Amino acid sequence: MNQTSENLAAIDDNLSKRNIELDPGGYFIIYLDRDAGLICAKHFTNVIDDRGLAVDPETGKVIPAKGKVERTYSTIYTGRTAKELCVNIFEETQPCPVTLLDHAAYLGREFVLAQMALISGQEYVQD
Repeated sequence: MNQTSENLAAIDDNLSKRNIELDPGGYFIIYLDRDAGLICAKHFTNVIDDRGLAVDPETGKVIPAKGKVERTYSTIYTGRTAKELCVNIFEETQPCPVTLLDHAAYLGREFVLAQMALISGQEYVQD
């Protein structure tokens, strides 16, 4: 089968719609600091309630999946490359803020996409 970028994008778009288990270790907001040449990842803590929803540990309120939420991050991780950022988070930070393997895989993919956007000058939007 001849793979095109449209075919591959459709596969990934479909997979992005699947149900995922949220990481009790928290979540990350990934962005680029182009002036500094860095990939940045703000880490936010959360608690997963009995319904599987992420809850702000300070307020007890459910954290919505869409829209802007004003919360205080616990840590900002940065790296010049996806690999440097992964080493910082997964190898040098103890305890590791990521507790699920699928979350770690997702972050690795996102960091590579962010690195490619940093190099190319294209916009980066976290999936």
